[in-house]
Amino acid sequence: MKIDGHTHTELCPHGSHESTESMIERAIKLGFEHYCITEHAPLPRGFEKKYRGDPEGLTTASLTWEQLDDYFKLTNHLKQKYQDQIKISVGFEVDYLPGFEKQIQEFLNRVGPQTEQNILSLHFMPGKDDGLWCVDYTTADFATGFAEWLSTPQQLYQQYFEVVFQEVTADLGLYRPQRLGHLNLIQKYQDFFHLPAEFDQQNLQLIERILKIIKQQGRELDFNTAGLYKPYCNQFYPGIQITKMAEKLGIPLVFGSDAHSVAEVGHGWHLRSLFKSN
Repeated sequence: MKIDGHTHTELCPHGSHESTESMIERAIKLGFEHYCITEHAPLPRGFEKKYRGDPEGLTTASLTWEQLDDYFKLTNHLKQKYQDQIKISVGFEVDYLPGFEKQIQEFLNRVGPQTEQNILSLHFMPGKDDGLWCVDYTTADFATGFAEWLSTPQQLYQQYFEVVFQEVTADLGLYRPQRLGHLNLIQKYQDFFHLPAEFDQQNLQLIERILKIIKQQGRELDFNTAGLYKPYCNQFYPGIQITKMAEKLGIPLVFGSDAHSVAEVGHGWHLRSLFKSN
């Protein structure tokens, strides 16, 4: 089945605000049979006390709690309208935030019965001033939050993947997301900061531990092409090294354009043919 497993909506505060209906119609024209709407879930209440960095990076990160009803109203309408043309699954891209596991589980328990596809992603990790910093907001934010490790990038990667390890082992309850989003998002600004494109042996060992847990859990990876079109990334997520390791372990990789606009729907689908997974 031709699937775009990671897309966003007109409600996303950092997207194009083009209609979700137009995005679905593009998916139909491109021959997609399954379209997953996975909007950014509201961040836990109280997260703002741990957040550091540009305030706009927080206010534009996700839906607000007040938008949940509008989100389900929109997506359920579209599911019904296009049910004879394409399978539409509705869910969320949920942020893993260390220290907020209880709140995340409570959210998933609340929305789980109404969702079919959910992605768990890491957009924030510990950095300067004992706070959580966004890894993909701006290069300036990144430079400030993670200055301690910019001269030792493999250590930066290790800090990130240690949080990914927490992410995959966290108890998030019955409705734990089945797919892990863009597993190497820490490399979004690799060209700007001259970070290595490959992970060293120590990080590869940590990644292998993570992937073995994902395999044991029966979960999937997001094969996300958005990074190819980011000016300082220029590679897909989760990158060649992780993709090959995941395939060797038999972990499914699900194509996702991570579309925030009509033009981005299905972007990079052709890359899927380079690998065996879906």
